[in-house]
Amino acid sequence: MTAFWGELIGTAILITLGAGVCAGVNLKKTLSNGSGWIVITFGWGFAVAMGAYAVGQFSGAHLNPALTIALAFSGDFPWSQVPAYIIAQVIGAVIGAVLVYFQYLPHWKVTDDPGAKLGTFATGPAIPHTFANLISEMIGTFILVLGILAIGANKFTDGLNPLIVGFLIVSIGLSLGGTTGYAINPARDFGPRLAHAFLPIPGKGDSNWRYSWIPIVGPILGGSLGGLFYKAAFLGKTTASLWVVLAVTIVVLAVAKVKGTKPEPEFTSTTEKISA
Repeated sequence: MTAFWGELIGTAILITLGAGVCAGVNLKKTLSNGSGWIVITFGWGFAVAMGAYAVGQFSGAHLNPALTIALAFSGDFPWSQVPAYIIAQVIGAVIGAVLVYFQYLPHWKVTDDPGAKLGTFATGPAIPHTFANLISEMIGTFILVLGILAIGANKFTDGLNPLIVGFLIVSIGLSLGGTTGYAINPARDFGPRLAHAFLPIPGKGDSNWRYSWIPIVGPILGGSLGGLFYKAAFLGKTTASLWVVLAVTIVVLAVAKVKGTKPEPEFTSTTEKISA
């Protein structure tokens, strides 16, 4: 298997299981409807672990453009392979979202709330606030990349690393995910959001593209800073890339602050929207 196919298949597994748990919790008349945030966080954690177990030997199981870019900035991954990895990750995310659509096919019609349907596929803020939402995604992905690199620096029993990374995802979800649904992965949000836009989901409503840049830009900046910080603080190797990314981050945050506090209208739903 090539690295491209590894990233595509691994990300498809990730989204099938991750968006699948969101569907089970959000959609009406599922046996798991309303089971809550704890189920969501563990579902996503195991989804990451299974995706990594499946394709780690073929591609390194990035499954996340933010991680791929962070590794490239830190010098641990060639920039020449970044575009192919990201394309594979986005395609895999779309495929995973389509599989979830078919898995829960009769449940879309009996679910009236468009926010619950969108929350199955894409993330959204608990309180719309451009600056705060962007910061949330940056912090979550900073911790993700920092944690992955720290885990990789330790010796575990062979095959245990993906499971530990899965529990890192659970920890981020429990501690930091309640603000924006912790996309912490541009492909995880963009691919399923795109699928939501083109799939014939009854009463689905808007795909909320106004918000979609935050779970793309936030994770890329936060993840890149996480990787460069790890290299500087833990390995004593400070590069010019750290200052460049930090400067870009400051500019983006300044623009977000000026932009205002409402990147999107509130969901007009009658039930709670749960996304992750």
